[in-house]
Amino acid sequence: NWVSEMQRFAPTLKPVQFGSSDRAKVINELKPFEMMICSYGLLQQEEVSKLLASVEWQTIVLDEAQFIKNFATKRSQAAMKLQGKFKLITTGTPIENHLGELWNLFRFINPGLLGSLESFNKRFANPIERVQDKHARHALKKLIQPFILRRTKSQVLEELPPRTEIIMRVELGLEEIAFYEALRRDTIDKLNDSEATAGQKHLQVLAALMKLRRCCCNAHLVKPDVKFASAKLHVFGEIVNELMSNNHKALVFSQFVDHLQIIKGFLDDREISYQYLDGSSPAKERKKRVNAFQAGKGDVFLISLKAGGTGLNLTAADYVIHMDPWWNPAVEDQASDRAHRLGQQRPVTIYRLVAKDTIEEKIVELHHHKRDLADSLLEGSDMSGKMSTDELLKLISSH
Repeated sequence: NWVSEMQRFAPTLKPVQFGSSDRAKVINELKPFEMMICSYGLLQQEEVSKLLASVEWQTIVLDEAQFIKNFATKRSQAAMKLQGKFKLITTGTPIENHLGELWNLFRFINPGLLGSLESFNKRFANPIERVQDKHARHALKKLIQPFILRRTKSQVLEELPPRTEIIMRVELGLEEIAFYEALRRDTIDKLNDSEATAGQKHLQVLAALMKLRRCCCNAHLVKPDVKFASAKLHVFGEIVNELMSNNHKALVFSQFVDHLQIIKGFLDDREISYQYLDGSSPAKERKKRVNAFQAGKGDVFLISLKAGGTGLNLTAADYVIHMDPWWNPAVEDQASDRAHRLGQQRPVTIYRLVAKDTIEEKIVELHHHKRDLADSLLEGSDMSGKMSTDELLKLISSH
């Protein structure tokens, strides 16, 4: 994608793709006006990291910089070793889960501005995330604002067609409700009886939440031998039938690959053509499938949320269906933007399927709080503060 965009917008620059060939030779032979392109996957390899860190770069650009948000990962550590006279990061989600991610991004572009992680947490993150301290939020915003250039799509892409978002609350069947409620109560009992340490308890609650969320998608994801049908799959089928009868195409996102496999089987049974993409899809295959969909091959594109939520242009679709809500609304928004972007000629409709009276409704409620808090700090980015074990337990216990 970077190669094609450079040819379009900066033809005087020559792209050089950093791959598996003689890497040291590629570095040594770089000339003025050449731009080297390296994937994050390569960057985190120890040999590559050392090689790239040995060069004094004129400019370093990190695209989709949320990929270095976690300071503990090899990817982030490798990025911090890069030396450059000018550093720039681009991202649609400068904060995805908590303010510590913002701290790490600034550690790359402006080391020291936000202090150590310990002092940052004490001065900003804890007051803002735990007690919504307005003074701390204002101080942080004032500190980082000179280094942020924000552009919304409405500002730079005035010609974009309208975008409509619809939350479809799916009423589960009686058997599904009974199964979900039994699972929820069993989860509460096990957690109450647990004598685990605080850290272990937190992990247990997260695992329990994951199980409940998977149950909301399809009970088969929790217990493969259940005999009753999935209400969500039924609603999905109705939507797809309606879209196909009116010559529309749709992107379908789920965070669970095995959920997508169930949907694949559903489409196969009805002889509905589709493309498919998840984290295991090789880069060449990804490009092939994207190009095929854009050329009209496939009525539906099934995509795992984390694998295809960024970096793809899929304007052949004018409908987006999110099969399950993610904790972070910004991740969903970025996924929806695969269709609602430059080149889209038709209005885009986004469906979010949410199982009624379940954990999914509580996740959607959290979305509103996250957006409000983020808007006050970064004017449009997303933030979901770290939730304590007790806060997570409340999501399961309340009904």
